[in-house]
Amino acid sequence: MPARATTRRRQLGVMMRKFRARKGMTLEEAGRLVGVSKATVSRYETQEGPVKWPIVDALCREYEASEAERKAVVGLAKDAKQQGWWTSFADSLPESMNLLFTLEDEAAREDHFACLYVPGLLQTRGYTEAVQHASEMRLSAKEIERLVDLRMKRQEILSRPKPPHLWAILDESVIRRVVGSREVMREQLDHLLRANESPDITLQVLPFAKGAHSAAMGSFVILGGAEPSLDVVYVDIHVGSLFMEKDEELERYRVAFDYLRAQALDMASSSALIERVREEI
Repeated sequence: MPARATTRRRQLGVMMRKFRARKGMTLEEAGRLVGVSKATVSRYETQEGPVKWPIVDALCREYEASEAERKAVVGLAKDAKQQGWWTSFADSLPESMNLLFTLEDEAAREDHFACLYVPGLLQTRGYTEAVQHASEMRLSAKEIERLVDLRMKRQEILSRPKPPHLWAILDESVIRRVVGSREVMREQLDHLLRANESPDITLQVLPFAKGAHSAAMGSFVILGGAEPSLDVVYVDIHVGSLFMEKDEELERYRVAFDYLRAQALDMASSSALIERVREEI
């Protein structure tokens, strides 16, 4: 199965299971309402085999999903066989990265909190190369170039006619940590200043002076769907990646992001701090 089909199919299964659970229906009850077997409903939720979008549509209506939820999930079902821009890289990508690209490809917004590096969507090529060279995983020059090309290609979502809105909150350590050379870091800070002038990007800096904060445990991304119920939290940890979709998990990270947004400097003050740091480097 193509990488995109795998990741879309996974997301579809998760959402169908979530909608049914929210309605409080059993597999048998749901199947009876739309004229399919319990096994068919189960298969749709467990990401096994092909799906028929009319059945997905009918199930969503019985689950009383909102119009936006139904359209988003039916869209997943209709496009399950489409391949994304990353198809040429897919054979060498872990499934977690395939899933991230699928979610990001369809996101209406992305909320980032970064406490180590500049978010990938806002990195310059030189900065990305420096991050890859700093990895404890020793890669060949060819492998590093491939990963850098992938990140640069990923950034093209920001130049679409209708790009997702990117809201990035950077811990002050992110803008002060010199990644690569001083020249590379100054170029990266210039890029952040330009990004903060875009109507589709909101950039804030969380200053050291604020002390402890609600996301001291690490960086995270909230990938926003057409409806809040379609949101997914992505956390990149040292041993792998986590995707969280339960309502209680989503609420925890939404509250954390709201607190961070309130504690961080406003856009103008954030840009002023970035400019000062640039002059100090």
